Amino acid sequence: MFTNDFTAKLGIRLPIIGGAMYPSSNPELVAAVTRHGGIGVFQPISLTYVHGHDYREGIRLMQRLAGGPIGMNVITEKSARYYLERMRKWLDIALEEGVRFFVSSLGNPRWIVERVESAGGLVYHDVTERKWALKALDAGVHGLIAVNNRAGGHAGARDPRKLYDELVDLNAPLILAGGIGDASQFAEALEIGYLGVQIGTRLIATTECKAHPDYKQAIVSSTEDDIVLTDKISGVPVAVINTPYVRKTGATAGRIARRLLRHNRTKHWMRMYYSMLSFVKLKRGLQRSAVYRNYWQAGKSVGTIRNIEPVGEIMARFAAALPGAAPTA
Repeated sequence: MFTNDFTAKLGIRLPIIGGAMYPSSNPELVAAVTRHGGIGVFQPISLTYVHGHDYREGIRLMQRLAGGPIGMNVITEKSARYYLERMRKWLDIALEEGVRFFVSSLGNPRWIVERVESAGGLVYHDVTERKWALKALDAGVHGLIAVNNRAGGHAGARDPRKLYDELVDLNAPLILAGGIGDASQFAEALEIGYLGVQIGTRLIATTECKAHPDYKQAIVSSTEDDIVLTDKISGVPVAVINTPYVRKTGATAGRIARRLLRHNRTKHWMRMYYSMLSFVKLKRGLQRSAVYRNYWQAGKSVGTIRNIEPVGEIMARFAAALPGAAPTA
């Protein structure tokens, strides 16, 4: 049995978070991560808007399938204010249903901490550098998810070791996010000093994920060099696979859009516009490969992913890489 402060507090066997992904976090995928020893984190918009579940019943479904704790992703960035009040209600319902682990992103998590602490829960916050970590800790979060330059989605700028060195003296639990595609990378993260990892791209190429088969195959076929950054999804750099569509249309926002994104009074509206546009396209993409190909988010862990396989097989290999684990045949 492996245990550390992170696994003990969450009541899980493996120090692995299944990262919340729009639109790829369907209930079956989230539950599978927990069922095989980690903790799956669901994304509310994916659960309701993309996969069509009633929010409360969707949580109950995941809990039944998981047989253990699940977590919730809470986005608080200002450009998301058009659904921020709904997010507050979603958080309250999650607490009512027994969810006690929350991953906050893109804004000040203080209100989340206040609500979650009163119920005895934990809040970990996504950070890409020290200044954001300090703000999150000042807001009272219980741990940090260190998003590095190998992550999919909104990636950071530091490599895993440099980011650890930048944050370790803050004396907060650190979870590495980005570039974890196989067991050796998982073991390396623990050797650096991280208490655990958050994986995302690796989970898309699984049998439980309902992403389009072409998306999964693109992950299997890609190399690290195929990952590029585009600001056309949310207004800030997002890591995607460099598909023919991305090469054709370019990865950089137009001149007028860039000006709007730099201005304090207009950047939030521009990000909201990009987000709403991508919500529609990504949802359609679950059934329509040609549309989904616009935005195939993925991190540099694609370089180690060569098969579409069940979550359980992936988690078993990761478990075998833990310190003190019995060697596999």
